[in-house]
Amino acid sequence: MGEELSVKPVRAITWTETGGREASLIQRCAARDEDACAELVSEHQRMVYQLSLNLLNDHNEALDLSQEVFLRVFRTIHAFRGQSALRTWIYRIVINQARNRQRWWRRRHRAQQVSLDQHIQNHGDLPESDGVGPDRLLGQKQLAERIRVALDKLPFDQKTALVLREIDGLSYDEIGFSLGIAVGTVKSRLARAREALRAELRDV
Repeated sequence: MGEELSVKPVRAITWTETGGREASLIQRCAARDEDACAELVSEHQRMVYQLSLNLLNDHNEALDLSQEVFLRVFRTIHAFRGQSALRTWIYRIVINQARNRQRWWRRRHRAQQVSLDQHIQNHGDLPESDGVGPDRLLGQKQLAERIRVALDKLPFDQKTALVLREIDGLSYDEIGFSLGIAVGTVKSRLARAREALRAELRDV
């Protein structure tokens, strides 16, 4: 049995959804190849941090969570079977760790960081500032803050589904895997989240 456990994580990789390079990277990480582990972190750390920030709205908490996530990834990567893309599997770990942390953390101080505002600035979802007057820029910032506050009022699972869909651009299938729910549940959860968000922003 010990021999089966040592061989299976590496030899059982016959995944159709995982590219050859990614499969090789996973195999090397499972074999504790330090270069491969560093490569995996380098490729996914921005995504892990940004999702953590969008879910927790706190820079330091997001950094701590990111470290926890990669520790968890390397502890369990030998069991990864290509049931999703590696990125989606990591999303699932981020969400589970964030949910655990958020249960006790949410009652503590509110975040100073405005993660959606940062996302808009970093990714250019709002119009560029060229030719835009200060009043309009201020209005955009205020709107981003209103959206962040409204989003933060949603139940964690609704907020997470909305972040994954609207900010990270995941498909319904990817969101379903990340949250451990059926696609139909994803759609109904998103519908409830959008309706609640519209109600909060009705006067905007």
